[in-house]
Amino acid sequence: MRNVFTGVDVGTSKVCALIAEPGPDGATAVLGYGVVPCTGLRRGVVVNIEATVEALRTATAEAEKSAGVRIGAAVVGVAGAHIRGLNSHGIVAVRGGEVGPRDVARVIDAARAVAIPLDRQVLHILPQQFAVDDQDGVRDPIGMAGVRLEARIHIVTAAQTYGQNLYKCCERSGINTAELMFEPLASADAALFPEERELGVALIDIGGGTTDIIVFHNGAVMHTAVLPVGGNHLTSDVAAGLRTPLTEAERLKLNYGVATNQVVGHDETVQVPGVGGREPREIARRLLGEIIEARMEEIFAMAQRELLRSGVADSLGSGVVLAGGTSLLEGTQELAERIFNLPVRRGLPINLKGMPEELMKPMYTTAAGLLLHAADERGHGNGLARYGRWGRLRSRVTDWVRDFF
Repeated sequence: MRNVFTGVDVGTSKVCALIAEPGPDGATAVLGYGVVPCTGLRRGVVVNIEATVEALRTATAEAEKSAGVRIGAAVVGVAGAHIRGLNSHGIVAVRGGEVGPRDVARVIDAARAVAIPLDRQVLHILPQQFAVDDQDGVRDPIGMAGVRLEARIHIVTAAQTYGQNLYKCCERSGINTAELMFEPLASADAALFPEERELGVALIDIGGGTTDIIVFHNGAVMHTAVLPVGGNHLTSDVAAGLRTPLTEAERLKLNYGVATNQVVGHDETVQVPGVGGREPREIARRLLGEIIEARMEEIFAMAQRELLRSGVADSLGSGVVLAGGTSLLEGTQELAERIFNLPVRRGLPINLKGMPEELMKPMYTTAAGLLLHAADERGHGNGLARYGRWGRLRSRVTDWVRDFF
């Protein structure tokens, strides 16, 4: 039986399924993919189970057909405004005068012992840094001498009911869900360079229904957030502002939309279809740009507030990376640089070496990251390698706990 693994991005506007296997050189070789529109989610949350199941079933069928294999256990992306991230801190006494794996496991347990409502589930525990006695900024404390061990972690939680509904949709569509993964983490795995995480970087993934934010500094996750606005809100604004059907508003946004009128000529025009059989009319392209720019400025202003909340807004040496389909709008980078006053680049799934050329676009970074995580789980047995500098340490702790029990 072939050693295949699967990543499934269940987004507000589309479902993308990727199937891959390890290549002869150790790299991931993508065997097939399926991408279909999805109408069963709103702002990242399942609102129509039947429509979501149908989209999942169609996407996985396309992926299996192009790959020539059946999908295995899948890592499925989770997003939505119900996601919450919080930082926590724990302290324990070191037993024996030297930090061991048991001490690290205990201090992480102490840090995660915060009051989390019963209707929420923990998705990820992400270590930020350790401190041994008065020495902080420790990356791997195992083997160090000391009497007190501290840990700072970032906890990502999600609503229980959302996870249950997503599991149900996957089960009904024939997908064996191995794990739910917070989508910005997956996007970061696919689109960020290690040096960007060290210097400080904010990844902003502007999807169809939500905008996901994740902030890194010194290689660790410092802040996560989900904004309840995305590309679909641009389409709704265009439809209302120009009095045109939603399908035509989406077409106008994709073909002629800009995030800032600085890139539009004064004499450019576009044809706007009417509603209810009314005659199409011609308008200045700058009018379309004004509608979109107002909403994009709002999204970036909300993202800027989240960056300030992260506490490391002044330490983002690598600037901002934009992902998601909306980042393809002309002028998005220019607008973002003006609002954030930071260098901005567009994120692509560069870390998945076997990615098909037609999928090397910002809207597929999440699916690529989910596949990378599935490959890590299959190759390492614990899926911790994706946490960068914490991979080795957390693998050692996990192995110790497994051996102990």
